[in-house]
Amino acid sequence: MTKSLVALTIDGLEVTVPEGTLIVDAAKKVGIDIPVFCYHPKLHSVGMCRVCLVEIGRPARDRSTGEPILDENGQQVINFGPNLETSCTTPVGEGWVIRVNSEKAIEGRKQIIEYLLTSHPLDCPICDKGGECPLQNQTMEHGPGTSRYLFDEKIQLEKHVPLGELIYLDRERCIQCSRCVRYQEEVVDDPVLGFTNRGRRLEIITSSVPGFNSYFSGNTTDICPVGALTTADFRFGARPWELNKSASICPHCPVGCNLTLNTRREAQAEGREVIKRVMPRQNERVNEIWICDKGRFAHHFASSEERLTKPMVRVNNELVEVGWDEALERAADGLKDALKRSRGGLVGIAGGRASNEDLFLFQRLITELDGQTVLEDDLAGGDLTAEFGVGRGTDLGELGSGDVVLVIACDLHEEAPIWWLRLKQATERGAQLIVANARPTRLEGYTDHILRYPYKRAVHTALGLLQAVSKNDDLTPFKGDKDLQKAARLFKQAENAIIFYGGEGLAYEGSQALAQACASLLAVTGHVGRPNNGLIAVWTKANTQGAWDMGLRPNPSGHGKALEQASAAYMMGVDPVADDESLEGILREDTFLIVQELFMTPTAKMADVVFPSRSFIEREGTFTSGERRVQRFYPAVLPLGDTKSDWRIVISLANAMGVEMDYPSAAAVMLEIAENIPGYEGLSYQVLTEVEPQWPHVGGRSLAFGGTASENTQGLGVQVGPTVMPDEPIEVVWTAPIEEPEEEGLLLVPINRLYDRGISVRSSKVLHPRLDVLHLELNPKDASHLGVGDGAQVEFRVDGRSVQLPARLMDSVPEGVALIPRSLGFQVVRPTSIQIKLVE
Repeated sequence: MTKSLVALTIDGLEVTVPEGTLIVDAAKKVGIDIPVFCYHPKLHSVGMCRVCLVEIGRPARDRSTGEPILDENGQQVINFGPNLETSCTTPVGEGWVIRVNSEKAIEGRKQIIEYLLTSHPLDCPICDKGGECPLQNQTMEHGPGTSRYLFDEKIQLEKHVPLGELIYLDRERCIQCSRCVRYQEEVVDDPVLGFTNRGRRLEIITSSVPGFNSYFSGNTTDICPVGALTTADFRFGARPWELNKSASICPHCPVGCNLTLNTRREAQAEGREVIKRVMPRQNERVNEIWICDKGRFAHHFASSEERLTKPMVRVNNELVEVGWDEALERAADGLKDALKRSRGGLVGIAGGRASNEDLFLFQRLITELDGQTVLEDDLAGGDLTAEFGVGRGTDLGELGSGDVVLVIACDLHEEAPIWWLRLKQATERGAQLIVANARPTRLEGYTDHILRYPYKRAVHTALGLLQAVSKNDDLTPFKGDKDLQKAARLFKQAENAIIFYGGEGLAYEGSQALAQACASLLAVTGHVGRPNNGLIAVWTKANTQGAWDMGLRPNPSGHGKALEQASAAYMMGVDPVADDESLEGILREDTFLIVQELFMTPTAKMADVVFPSRSFIEREGTFTSGERRVQRFYPAVLPLGDTKSDWRIVISLANAMGVEMDYPSAAAVMLEIAENIPGYEGLSYQVLTEVEPQWPHVGGRSLAFGGTASENTQGLGVQVGPTVMPDEPIEVVWTAPIEEPEEEGLLLVPINRLYDRGISVRSSKVLHPRLDVLHLELNPKDASHLGVGDGAQVEFRVDGRSVQLPARLMDSVPEGVALIPRSLGFQVVRPTSIQIKLVE
């Protein structure tokens, strides 16, 4: 519903804004900056700091008739109140006159700033916020030139208080604006910060164990208007004016959060540019002005000393460093010899860590060599997200009353925190959530529509929803209970509907059937081909959707089947041996192996040739997010050693093999993609750099208003639309799930956690205190039957391997199930039954 417009005057400027707009926002929209500290456009107003005081004149009206009172010139009489009022808590009114820079308002702001400075330390020269500090800037612009207060009256407080392992508090610098407290309560619903004491002794404390226990804690440092909150890895690390800025995209999950990489030359890095901090870059359709702590702190892998820096070839069963010419010649000769053999051909395996440009050329090279490309991912359905994905113009921030989102077989808080946050915010605007999972997840706290199913029954639940909306007789065996029927009616009646699906508790075939069922549910209910409608896969990597779009597909039977028939393998940005140790035996045969990697991984250790590739901070390229938004990232630092971008390595190897490829830049590869990949028509690096005005204003002159998140001047990306259009006849396709026989023991299910021990996370020492240890999660009832106590060592066998782990008893684990987090040191490829025994 469109709000009516209100006309008013601010410092002589006529302004028209929607009804309900706050005065401070109305002024900002016409370029008038009212100073603020406690106010933030993403938070509720509280009027705590009082620095936004203005004079407000309201039209005079006759009390008996309500008619306007006019002066002798026929002009509306404006009555100004005796007191200044807070512009951050007062909505605009028709015909009002606002004085921002009157003598009275200026004097009021000067007094407030003087009061805030009575016990504020004069440590600007060493403060991390210096140079981008709203208090510093507004003191210069609005504050007094001198102070009337005595130094002896200054309150002395602690200056190095760890709220947790990631965030430090300087209590002397805090001005009690409560932005951090309100952000944690209102925005991310982690109310782990609060106030203690009263008056001038008011202090911020953390109430959680461990301290400041939130996946979004770093954002409080961005909106803190002073230097009270600082991050552990940037504190005293550099001054803001020393930093260079480069636009990037987060490489950790499919959301595609926009980042700014701040760099500086470091003497201890031998004069090289290094990443000093990672900041959110505003994109209101993707991550707004927020990022999760993994995206903020887990960047050190890109600068790790463990990185590969030179090509390597195997000589006398040892990998030795060589030049690029020798490595390419060895790789080309090895491939040619291997492809002459009668056994099999070439298998190329790549994953969602690589960019679209890398994957497009990789796919083309393997195809030219009559090989087979394999996408390393256990989740199916990338072809269906291309057909039934969300429509162009989709913005989760627009979802509200009348809209429905189904989230099935995934835990967004752990797998894609910003998507979790945006769906949580959608419920606050009136959108309805349907959360379907075998175990409780945090998203369930924002809905009454919870569908609980046993593991391996996710597809049955989705088909039950499809049966309820389609009344298809063939689907009658999947008819659900009253809760499912109610959820189906809600979904069918929705104005807009989106489905997020994952693969928790499913093998590849199960996730394929789930994706089909979800796509059919959207098709039958007419929620396809339009903005804010469609299918989104919760991939485990940043560019898995892009890999599907470039033509790569997983092998449903796993890598083993493909590699058993291969005489040569080329792997780019993947480490399949670490995920499946059985592949080690296959690759030890006479398979010629080329690995293109950042690190000496278990797979790279087995290679005949190793190519060192560049990380995302050293190169340019594009990722396609789960919402199929193509976004560009830029180089921030010079490349390490003799590394090359993946797409350049592919071109060099192709030319060495006699396959013609000639692209001078990543931009040229994108133009080729635009000509050959459906949906990518018209894309170019120039198009991807286009921007438009966004609200709220951040950075620059808006540091106090919106925080230190970066203004986006390098590109908002372009969303690739689905191939299925509204009202187009669609064949409903679904696959009945495979009914597996019940096996004795517990069902071992791998699950995803935000902080794992993969190389991209464990390289960041600042995150080490947050990393979990490998363990097995059991339901207390199952543990009681097995005689297992919390923390006890248990033993079980998986794929012929014997494992001993500590048990962790949790009520959230379903009975008959054992959960094991992925990437903590032991990989489980798919759900499997195990027998557990207590280790005496």
